[in-house]
Amino acid sequence: MSKILIVLTSHDQFGNTGRKTGFWLEEFAAPYYVFKDAGAEITVASPKGGQPPIDPKSDEPENQTPAMTRFKSDKDAQAVLANTVKLATVNAADFDTVFYPGGHGPMWDLAEDRKSISLIEDFYNSGKPVAAVCHAPGVLHHVQYQGQPLVKGKRVTGFANSEEEAVHLTSVVPFLVEDELKRLGGRYEKVADWQSFAITDGRLVTGQNPASSTAAAQALLKLL
Repeated sequence: MSKILIVLTSHDQFGNTGRKTGFWLEEFAAPYYVFKDAGAEITVASPKGGQPPIDPKSDEPENQTPAMTRFKSDKDAQAVLANTVKLATVNAADFDTVFYPGGHGPMWDLAEDRKSISLIEDFYNSGKPVAAVCHAPGVLHHVQYQGQPLVKGKRVTGFANSEEEAVHLTSVVPFLVEDELKRLGGRYEKVADWQSFAITDGRLVTGQNPASSTAAAQALLKLL
């Protein structure tokens, strides 16, 4: 049985706009059920522990998905989410892989979190796969492998500049995922906005947007 760590953001503010953010619910729910239905043992962590903030926009009527509907009637999954373990207490040696859901929150906390950065490096250095979807590839921007950015020379995807423009947050986010992946030497690819797209390059799996959550989770399972 695979042991999978899911890392969620604890950050709930859009810069200084006064607007709420957090993690995107589909990007947690869809992978959670891909892993659960495959028989994996799942642990969910966040920097502050406890209930992480759900981006309210991700739960609006037009953004509902089958995985979210399932989550809302699943008391066990809700309890897992409400009681995330503190990231500081987590050890890569206890898991087979790590998956980072997006939403805008991770760009503020996890992207700069020393524990998160070292955790990803521990997973990767020990030959284990790492996956991130949507904004979460941004958490890789300080992550090194053999003295170089982890994404350097790898085929990667993540939330596109055009998608960020479509949600009018280009000037609010700390950096643009697409630009940052390119700056680090990643070979960035994308498909049309809001379409499912996931890339596996070696032990790194990245997904472009919320619609890519299931594909990214399935790609990660293949590596396991």
